[in-house]
Amino acid sequence: MSVAQPHRATVDQHLALAEKKLARLRALTPILLDVSLREPCFAAPIGHTLQNKLDLLRLVDEFGVQDKIIATLDYQFAQHPQVEDDFCRHLQQHGYDRRRCYAMTAIGTHAAGAFVPGAGMCKLVEYGIPNTILELELLPRHSDPDQMWADLAASAAWLRARLAPVDGKPGRILVNIVDLVDTFMQERDLACAALALLATLALDGVSFEDDRGTYFPFQVGAVAAAAKAMLRADQQVLCHVHTGNGMENASVIEALLQGADGYWGGLERTSSTIGHASLGELIANLTRAGNRHMGRQYRMERLAPICAEMHEINTGAPVPDNWPIFGASAYRSVLSDFDQCSERAMDLAPEAIGARYLHRVAPVGSDIPVLQARVWEALQITIDADMARKMILLMRADLRENRRIVYDEVPQLRELHRRASAA
Repeated sequence: MSVAQPHRATVDQHLALAEKKLARLRALTPILLDVSLREPCFAAPIGHTLQNKLDLLRLVDEFGVQDKIIATLDYQFAQHPQVEDDFCRHLQQHGYDRRRCYAMTAIGTHAAGAFVPGAGMCKLVEYGIPNTILELELLPRHSDPDQMWADLAASAAWLRARLAPVDGKPGRILVNIVDLVDTFMQERDLACAALALLATLALDGVSFEDDRGTYFPFQVGAVAAAAKAMLRADQQVLCHVHTGNGMENASVIEALLQGADGYWGGLERTSSTIGHASLGELIANLTRAGNRHMGRQYRMERLAPICAEMHEINTGAPVPDNWPIFGASAYRSVLSDFDQCSERAMDLAPEAIGARYLHRVAPVGSDIPVLQARVWEALQITIDADMARKMILLMRADLRENRRIVYDEVPQLRELHRRASAA
């Protein structure tokens, strides 16, 4: 069947735009800041002990992470130490290489005309952590914005003079504007003024968050592009996106396509609120796009097992079955047509991230290959296609008789096999 040429030209144009974006994803070498040592414990019902953090550090290092946020030092009641402090002291006392370690801190203030650094800033210097992300909120509008800018500028200057050098170079200072997306949507002049000021300071870049996970990907991408346009060429833009509306991974991809230099998040998605776009998911999706840098940088064959172990540490429970990429059902085949394989474009075969296909029985959806594989997994019995067909027809008959059975469970699957054999 011939295709009208005008329509074909339009089709080619649209798909060429998609291919151009895909080519950009393949070529990306983003800055990826891991926060597995802090973010997951924020909302977890069991928190982190020092040993938990040491176990997580082992996994982070095993995967090949270089840049990591090891602590948040601007926590509430900062005058009272918590595990964050014990962890930082442990790394310091044991000579852990902290050259590419960061900690979150809050800006200082002025009192009686003198600058007073924040408690977290002082701890940062005390613990010998050379890089920081200064937290800043713009809304509600500060009663004295000039004072806020003065506090921020003084904080950057104070840190610049005191941070431990890294290989002869100054430590890195980023400013994380938690509510930059909100500010662009509600107080655009304020957002522009903030970025214009940050462009004049001795800062290495700016981070922003979709801290409730409420914005659409095109909005997050627009903020990344706007921030990139207003900052100096030598300043970088990073982002962090929480789960809320189910678009967190798409938002990160859009931000990177719109010029963001990187992303920070934990390797697995446990974090504030109900989760965030995880580095593990981002790395997996960039690998899906054909980005070879991920395989050169990280031990991709360990990604899924490491994320599973991290989730157990963070929550005391296994990864939820229906989580994308790392959930058990992501690579537990229910219908062989759905399986992802390395030969097909945009598929991410499980072996690429250290997972493997297992199988599950669904009475309506499962086909013959899935039944054969699941019976072997569960019962160590080899069945032929005719036996699998009999089992499928029995499940269909049970439903017509108003019987709902979880055939995937071993006893029920054994009984189904017995009935099919008897038939």
